[in-house]
Amino acid sequence: MGDLEVRRLGCSEIQAKSMGLGGAWWSTAGSENDCIEAIHRALDFGINYLDTYPELEPWWGKALSGGRRKDVYLQAKITSHGPDENTVDYSAGQTRRSVEASLQRLKTDYLDNVLIHGFGEPYDEEHQRGNVDPLAPGNALDELTKLKEEGKIRHIGMGARNIDVLLRAIDTGQVEIVLTYLEYNLFNQTASAELFPAVNKRDVGVLLASPLGMGLLTGDETVFERASQYSDNAINPQRVATARAMWEWCRQRDLNIRHLAIQYCMAAPVQGVVLPGPATTQQLIEAYEAATADISCEVWDQFYAEFGVGIVK
Repeated sequence: MGDLEVRRLGCSEIQAKSMGLGGAWWSTAGSENDCIEAIHRALDFGINYLDTYPELEPWWGKALSGGRRKDVYLQAKITSHGPDENTVDYSAGQTRRSVEASLQRLKTDYLDNVLIHGFGEPYDEEHQRGNVDPLAPGNALDELTKLKEEGKIRHIGMGARNIDVLLRAIDTGQVEIVLTYLEYNLFNQTASAELFPAVNKRDVGVLLASPLGMGLLTGDETVFERASQYSDNAINPQRVATARAMWEWCRQRDLNIRHLAIQYCMAAPVQGVVLPGPATTQQLIEAYEAATADISCEVWDQFYAEFGVGIVK
């Protein structure tokens, strides 16, 4: 296995390793102790870009105590919920409250990047309620700009499953990093049509989340069984069938589909960092092994010939 290379995240000038650590799924399977252990293991692997999730930030704060904070780029998200957890709120006041709460929970005096996250999601009616546009004057983006001027955050990002929203964010000239998820993987390359040319033109860094396609590119049979329950246009029956066919192809050749899935995203033609979302220390180890495994050009050539997607060298 090789080492993770260093990537420049666009005009932010962040020098991050090519694979980071996503933070959304720890509450589903991992405990606090396991999460802290995984973060420490990630640092041992040289991973230096850590994504957090609001509800679990106290775990990250504990994990990065003892001087470890200085070794990483730490990313938080502004929550889309108001105080009652039922009202969409990307207002200036809620944005500031969210950032200051993250600083406290993470036990740090600054955040390397803060994402405006979840606005305009295509699958969740909850995110469509309300009329507070985070990019409109006086709302989230303007408040994050003030927080940046105050030194509480260093960079501003946007995370969405909506290409139009990401393109609007890029056009503001204030957003330096975008996160897209489920829009670029072995069975869906939607982001490559408009988003990738836009970020390359504007020198914006990219975070590619969910490279394993919500588990469909892990070969876990139970994930395929649950896939029919997804109400998501990115995971439709045709794409589920494609993911299963890719897994079968790899299984017949004694290949690990995780390896191909993560390295395909790492080879995306953008200044990007891949963010798998492990839920346990073991899943983190598997992700690192996938990112650093040797995959021959012959394997990629054969995979491309079969599915029309892959790393062509």
